[in-house]
Amino acid sequence: MTLEELIKYLDEKPSERLEFKECKNGLDYSIFDTICAFLNRKGGVIVLGINHDGDIRGINPAMVKKIKKEIVNASNDMSILNPPFILYPEEFEVQDKKIIAVRVPVSSQVHKYNSVIYDRYNDANFRISQSQQIDEVYSRKRNYFTENEIFPYLTKKHFKQELFRKCRNLIRSQNPDHSWLAMDDDELLTTAGFFATDYKTGKEGYTLAAALLFGQDDVIHQILPQYRIDAMVRIIDKDRYDDRKIIQTNLIEAYEQLMEFVEKHLNDKFYMEGDVRISLREKIFREVIANLIVHREYTNAQAATFMIYEDRIEVKNANNPRDYRKLDVGSFEPFQKNPNIARFYRVLGRAEEIGSGVRNITRYLNIYANKAKPSFHEDYIFTTTIPLYHENIKVIREGVSEAINEGVNEGIKKAVNEAVNEAVNEAVIEPLSTDVKKNLTRIVMYLDANEGVKSDSIMHTTGVSRATIVRYTQILKELGIIEFRGAPKTGGYYLTKRFRKKLK
Repeated sequence: MTLEELIKYLDEKPSERLEFKECKNGLDYSIFDTICAFLNRKGGVIVLGINHDGDIRGINPAMVKKIKKEIVNASNDMSILNPPFILYPEEFEVQDKKIIAVRVPVSSQVHKYNSVIYDRYNDANFRISQSQQIDEVYSRKRNYFTENEIFPYLTKKHFKQELFRKCRNLIRSQNPDHSWLAMDDDELLTTAGFFATDYKTGKEGYTLAAALLFGQDDVIHQILPQYRIDAMVRIIDKDRYDDRKIIQTNLIEAYEQLMEFVEKHLNDKFYMEGDVRISLREKIFREVIANLIVHREYTNAQAATFMIYEDRIEVKNANNPRDYRKLDVGSFEPFQKNPNIARFYRVLGRAEEIGSGVRNITRYLNIYANKAKPSFHEDYIFTTTIPLYHENIKVIREGVSEAINEGVNEGIKKAVNEAVNEAVNEAVIEPLSTDVKKNLTRIVMYLDANEGVKSDSIMHTTGVSRATIVRYTQILKELGIIEFRGAPKTGGYYLTKRFRKKLK
């Protein structure tokens, strides 16, 4: 949460998603009524150091650290909050007074505080004790959060065991003192919400979220045969693709494979944040990919797609929408679609706190792609659009190179070399380096298979700058190998008839 966001909350009154607590000299444990109610309803924000009327009272500075630690420990204590849900309070200073803010996401599970279920209506918390009311809370969770569906016959033998070690290493790299590191696999799965009990039916077992995160590939395919992330590059071949990767593995390794696809096709950009060099590419796309994975509606048969075009990336995934509109930074309340998966991703260090993803993408894309602005549109298909420029794209790709060279005989290389040698001997052009001749040959090979393309397409193929392409095409025109036909805006490059005769 930023200070600007906190100030906006302080201008509001307590509501269904906002609570103020004074807590001047210690933690008021009644906030766990609210935490439990927020988890069970729509999530919300609790601000400590503010009275109910919104007056800033502040917290005793000597107590801030203790209060924060108590919130973390109590939210992870099953005897207090069951099931546990670790929260991370944030410290701020407003009007020279200490304030603590706690963002509470909506949970896909039903939580109890001191064995009592709480729900939230307007600005009040209510104890839920009647069986009909309890059924309504469970039904609400079951109908919206499909990640919590229980599979009674799913067992640990269906999990990829090495993933537990990998996850612990990732957690340790983020927080060496994290409480989950002291747990065995069963305790970790239960605490993370991946082993659950339906108190209405008595059914218990591992959940869909557990299968997606830890399941063997064949197990995931049997549970969700439609699950797939389709990553493609469509720059040269816009009808099919230049490169493609279909990902149908667990969500731990799916993230890694999609990041590798990004690294393969997108350039990074040198940037210093303070005294530290950071990867803008990683900053942007770890958020984009994490959002794709943690907010997807996995029971929907629509495949998730990650499409790289010459001027943008479009990411689409099935969604259980709350808004039906374009989302702008600061114009919407963040809402998790798969809270347990999202929380686990945050602990692994692969996602930021709720609400920060859109803000980080917007911030770093502005630097990475010449002040470009991302677009987020929520509907039954959630669409993220990331504008790109030529310098952001790695233009030499395996798929493209194979497509260019496939089926091309040595005649083109020989004819280009002969034309260059003749022109040099006749003093039409200066001698050319081996690398330049190789690039000229690649351009001719490409035009042989793709007549009528513009210089932008040639630039993507060769991986050189626009100025260099202008020089190369000028050389090829002087050699009588290519020509430009048509109007400047609509025309393109072709091999000359004279040169084509040499190829026969």
